[in-house]
Amino acid sequence: MAGLYHLARLNDRWFRLGEALVSAFVERWRPETHTFHMPFGECTITLQDVAYQLGLPVDGSYVSGCLSEFYETFGECPKVADDETVRRYARAYIMMLGTQLFADKSGNRIHIRWLPYVARLEEMGTYSWGSAALAWLYRCMCRVANRHVVKLAGLLQLLQFWIFWRFPRFRPEGYETFSWPLASRWSGYNPSGSEKGPRVQMWRLRIDRLQDREFIWMLYTTLDVLQDVHPEALEPRHMALWRYVTSLIYFAVTE
Repeated sequence: MAGLYHLARLNDRWFRLGEALVSAFVERWRPETHTFHMPFGECTITLQDVAYQLGLPVDGSYVSGCLSEFYETFGECPKVADDETVRRYARAYIMMLGTQLFADKSGNRIHIRWLPYVARLEEMGTYSWGSAALAWLYRCMCRVANRHVVKLAGLLQLLQFWIFWRFPRFRPEGYETFSWPLASRWSGYNPSGSEKGPRVQMWRLRIDRLQDREFIWMLYTTLDVLQDVHPEALEPRHMALWRYVTSLIYFAVTE
């Protein structure tokens, strides 16, 4: 109903973020082009990546001060609950998913601008959550390009998924099983807990040595990947979006 079903399934298998790797890539982000400047050229995260990695809808209506905390109140729905209670917990759970799609630096708070959306559950599936999440990630990486901003925000797990899929050289070992959404391939990934500084330097050096052949440009064309893609994502009306040049909107954010 809400268009977040696949993300909810992925939520059960969410994994930790490798901050050193992600930080090294964000250093390569250029706000003026919205691309990563690599030794072999430019590349970026696209709407197709969002749709295939997270299973989020990327077409539909665009998603256009105070914060509220939900985790303590809505941690688990009571086993015996009436329909209204279930709907109330469903709304709260969707808002919790928002902390993943549209994370701020707190990591556990929800902006009240979400309230009109979760109040109408039957309409949530009509919005382009994928393009909104990508717009927010772009904006957060652009902010970090400012030397005065030091803490990352946004859907950084998507960036990590994208790195693992597009750069085989950087993939963790032992994750060869594909399923939908494609990001679930990395279920259980647990990065090193060693000091971040030396690991960032190590990733910088590895990125500096990258060559064109070490990046997968046409990721979603191989049979082993396509056989796990949800049929809806392969419909022509969705696939046409990959070629569009357009603005990405998330409330006041336009990228």
